[in-house]
Amino acid sequence: MIEPFLLRELAQRALTEDLIYGDRTTEALFSHPLSAVGNVIAKEALTVAGLGLFQAVFHLLDPAVRFEGAAGEGEAVKKGRAILRIFGDARVLLKGERTALNFLQRLSGIATLTRRFVDQVRGSSARIVDTRKTTPGLRALEKEAVRLGGGINHRFHLGDLILIKDNHIALAGGITPAIKNARAALSHSLKVEVEVTRLSEAEEAIQHGVEIIMLDNMELKEIKQAVRLIRKKAPLTQIEVSGGVRLENVAAIAKCGVDFISVGALTHSAPAVDLSLEVTPLPKGGMKEDR
Repeated sequence: MIEPFLLRELAQRALTEDLIYGDRTTEALFSHPLSAVGNVIAKEALTVAGLGLFQAVFHLLDPAVRFEGAAGEGEAVKKGRAILRIFGDARVLLKGERTALNFLQRLSGIATLTRRFVDQVRGSSARIVDTRKTTPGLRALEKEAVRLGGGINHRFHLGDLILIKDNHIALAGGITPAIKNARAALSHSLKVEVEVTRLSEAEEAIQHGVEIIMLDNMELKEIKQAVRLIRKKAPLTQIEVSGGVRLENVAAIAKCGVDFISVGALTHSAPAVDLSLEVTPLPKGGMKEDR
């Protein structure tokens, strides 16, 4: 659940960008209030995410705007279905249309792509995990979209976990000194995860009792070998796979018996879904009659 203040802050920033000089088209065409209804229509099959931010955009423009939900967060909807109805002054709906849709299309795109990956590994023990490869300023929303798509979240920030990656290893002089330095510096119970690219590195990580081993950019054959090694020598250690994961190969990776499969594409490359906001005028008194 995203805190309302964060939704308002993001919506305000985006509206400022779009309305810094006003909406000259709407202001030129409509000088008086005009009751209208807007229907958000799915132009493709998708998983819904971002309704709270979508609504925050319009509520900042006019708190009197009213919504009727046709679909819920995390719900899979078919092409042509209405997701949400908005009642209010047509001028407000026109001013907020693009900003609100941008958020909803982006976040629903992440949820939709995540759901596709989750469906590919269904029946296995593997979980689809996101990364920190998020849009600056939108991480909380994008990670929430991953959850709505059925995935789970990895680190939200650098303070969540000791994650020793290739650059850390190179600068520390190897996996062993990196792990020893990390253990010596820990003042509370953070887990330690180490990225490895070869079986010999996995063996080294096992020797130091790390909680999670990340198999990075390994071929399928190497992943299977590493899983057998880790399950035999460190059965309580969790196994994550990262790098080169695609819809075409994620099912095969899951069958290797790993615990997590991290996919940066969920947030850095998810295509926005196709949505439209169709606005039509209401007859006089129509907003009251629709309540």
